[in-house]
Amino acid sequence: MIHAATINRMLNATTIEELWDLHTRKMADYGFDRLIYGCTRFRTRTSLGDPDDFVVLSNHPPGYIEAFVDDGLYFHAPMVRWSLTNDGACSWAWLEQRVQSGDVTAKERAVLEFNRAHGVTAGYSISFKSMRPRMKAAMALTARRGMSQSEVDALWQEAGEIIIAYNNLAHLCIQSLPYEPPKRSLTERQREVLGWVGDGKVVQDIAMLMNLTPATVEKHLRLARKALNVETTAQAVLKAAFQNQIFFLDA
Repeated sequence: MIHAATINRMLNATTIEELWDLHTRKMADYGFDRLIYGCTRFRTRTSLGDPDDFVVLSNHPPGYIEAFVDDGLYFHAPMVRWSLTNDGACSWAWLEQRVQSGDVTAKERAVLEFNRAHGVTAGYSISFKSMRPRMKAAMALTARRGMSQSEVDALWQEAGEIIIAYNNLAHLCIQSLPYEPPKRSLTERQREVLGWVGDGKVVQDIAMLMNLTPATVEKHLRLARKALNVETTAQAVLKAAFQNQIFFLDA
């Protein structure tokens, strides 16, 4: 059953941390006690974009995330690859079918063995539909230890649509909240000058509005470009806007 109070709390969350806490607790009620959410807004035909720009949220143990995300195991994870080319939900029974048919590469098999060693053996993946060709997001729901995939599939048969609805809501809320990647955060001044550029102001206008010298404004813009790892100020405004680091009210 969908609980209106939980939905309203998620919709009214003012930080990603608050939202993620609500969502992980709700998913734990259904038996999924470890989640990973990943989103890229800068993928191309040959790349998922710079990992430093990914939105990654998880309540897995840090050691698991360090290996799976930071060390790049995700790149060879079969369910990640499925998520990149599909929309909707997929049972991890699909993995076993591929293993049984011999349709896994050595690198994919290494990821599966890593997951088994960490108790990541049963669950579902949800790939969210996006109208932006360079954006893709997905959620991996890991069932608590001791649950079999057949038990998870039976649960999904009963409550899958509700679980998908909660995850769609979480995804949409995440997209609306500020997120500062660890290596891409901006200072208050950098956010302010980028916001003025986004409003169409030139350096001289911004200097007057902020009571700064043009040289100081240029310095903030240069440091903002460096922090966001882009070459132009237009790119900096776009990336900061995607991350809700500008044009956003403080909580």
